[in-house]
Amino acid sequence: MSVTRRTVLAGAASAPLAAAVLPTAANPATAATHAADRPESFEVGVGCADITGPAAENGMMGYSQPAQKTSGIHLRMRARAYVVADAGDRRVVFVNTDLAALFQSVHQGVIARLASKYDGLYTEQNVLLNATHTHAACGGSSHYALYNLAILGFQEQTYNAIVDGIVEAIDAAHRSMAPGSITLGRTELKDASVNRSRKAFDRNPAGDRRHFPDAIDPTMTVLRFRQGSRDVGAIGWFATHGTSMTNENTLISGDNKGYAAYHWEHDEAGVRYLDGAPGFVACFPQTNSGDMTPNLNLKPGSGPTEDEFENTRIIGERQFLAAKRAFDAASEKVTGGVYSRMRYVDMSAVDVDGAFTPDGERHSTCKAALGEPVLAGSSEDGPGIPVPEGTKNPFIDALGGLDAPIPKALASAQAPKLVVLPVGVMKPYPWTPDVLPLQIVRIGQLHLVAGPAEYTIVAGLRIRRTVAEELGVPLENVLVQGYANAYSQYVTTPEEYDSQQYEGGSTLFGRYTLPAYQQEFGKLAAALRAGKDVDRGPTPRALSEHQLNFQTGVVFDSAPLMKEFGEVLEEPGKSYARGQKVSVEFATGHPKNNLRRGGTFLEVQRRDGDRWVRHADDGDWATRYRWSRTFGATSKATVTWDIPQDTPAGTYRVVHFGDWKNGWNGRITAFDGTSREFTVS
Repeated sequence: MSVTRRTVLAGAASAPLAAAVLPTAANPATAATHAADRPESFEVGVGCADITGPAAENGMMGYSQPAQKTSGIHLRMRARAYVVADAGDRRVVFVNTDLAALFQSVHQGVIARLASKYDGLYTEQNVLLNATHTHAACGGSSHYALYNLAILGFQEQTYNAIVDGIVEAIDAAHRSMAPGSITLGRTELKDASVNRSRKAFDRNPAGDRRHFPDAIDPTMTVLRFRQGSRDVGAIGWFATHGTSMTNENTLISGDNKGYAAYHWEHDEAGVRYLDGAPGFVACFPQTNSGDMTPNLNLKPGSGPTEDEFENTRIIGERQFLAAKRAFDAASEKVTGGVYSRMRYVDMSAVDVDGAFTPDGERHSTCKAALGEPVLAGSSEDGPGIPVPEGTKNPFIDALGGLDAPIPKALASAQAPKLVVLPVGVMKPYPWTPDVLPLQIVRIGQLHLVAGPAEYTIVAGLRIRRTVAEELGVPLENVLVQGYANAYSQYVTTPEEYDSQQYEGGSTLFGRYTLPAYQQEFGKLAAALRAGKDVDRGPTPRALSEHQLNFQTGVVFDSAPLMKEFGEVLEEPGKSYARGQKVSVEFATGHPKNNLRRGGTFLEVQRRDGDRWVRHADDGDWATRYRWSRTFGATSKATVTWDIPQDTPAGTYRVVHFGDWKNGWNGRITAFDGTSREFTVS
């Protein structure tokens, strides 16, 4: 079908909006607008896939602590995908991932895979990838050195699990597409976040502070997806950090947003992840959460309780309940088409017009650098990048060390930041990306401003105001989608930057980083409004061939003396009451031998007549899979199950699935082990 630019633009806007901000359309364009305004003219699809990386001895991403390495699974990580196509067959893809960050390397890998599979249907222009920002994810998937320091380099297993899973989720969403409708709902949530940088927030002008009277962004915005009369998905945007789990935790977990999605899908919609394509997909992406912490008592692992696992559940449940309220009451029809604009910008060299700067003068961004506050970290969520004297890190040594000279011009341009690590001028290439993707995705009247950073709530507000004014739309119809398509630390307002709290010290491109984003997003919005294409901008670096890894792999596995792999080392009790904990230990191999992505390391099975059926697996909240070395190459798996109060009475057993590596020939062999039976009453 041939579609003119005018037709495309008309179909991308709701009728009232088109009348307000677009030129009067000719009859063919008007007809296209009316067709696209019918909510049933959408086709929607949803998909979900496993992106869990190595469950043992892989550095974790988020807190940048070298000692924090994976030792098991609390919740499996998911990629959740949504495809929306309008009457003009324009389409957009939205993917939310249980990750600390969606690195540019992953974006490049996914887009390349989609290009080979879909021949131009899904591209960097219409695909939006983003992360929940859980701090309990596997690290090592970036191609930029700063984000691999604590992980000892690039981890190919982690990277492949993420890219493969995201593509599988998009494939599933593509296959499930069917005529449907979308509605929009909103509510507020005021007990799942608190401002962790109030000193910086209070430096903003009164008009900005009045917009957030509690110094938080309480907005929960929800899209409800239906195919015919059946609900198939939900997206609930809310700003709070993925730091309910502390840096003492070593179990892979989706943190509070992972629990919110799990609870909606599993407990409310009855999804069983190992049973194939789920019937309902829910996700909880971030907006401008740079200064929003879930630790309500402003210290790690504290608030509302002193138990990090319970806090994860409570903060997640609060997000779910707010989203469900908005979902159930969602009566605003999403009308109009879908559209997107994306271009790359070298954020280290933006000439910023005075219209966006506090003093009305022209300024520019500069090469990236980290300030002293980053080393101290956020006392509310956890310490930052540890660079103590005398610490040996072969990955850092291979890159030439941390003692790079700080150019005077850079120190001046970054003022009042005290530069401690000039990441933008490190060798052999900058340690953080500078050519970054900026994107605006439109789904009917809702606009997602997708940026590759953590924006504070006032920084997000200013970007939203810029875009909303350029488009001529209500502010509430513009959201900042943070952690999108790449990652480049924080973005604060110039006023917040001056206070040099953690977020300001981590704003890479200097005091005028936010004004630069406002200007560049404003240009994208203007192009979207006018129906004009934008140039792609500079090409990001391709660094896949320049990666180093100093994390040792699996050499071989050894079973305990007089034992076999899968043999039970510690049996469960004979009977349990609901609310008690079951614990079983097995002789096992290293989880890196087989990530069991899309599968499980454990099953809790229930007897059903003369057969055993799966009741829970390692993707369930109530189970935990822990791996530990016992001696040399010998290891054990500990499986625990906190029996929920609604568990059916009956006979159960625990099954462990694993793989071991032969040291002589490198062959990897699967095994399983089964506990004795026990009753639950």
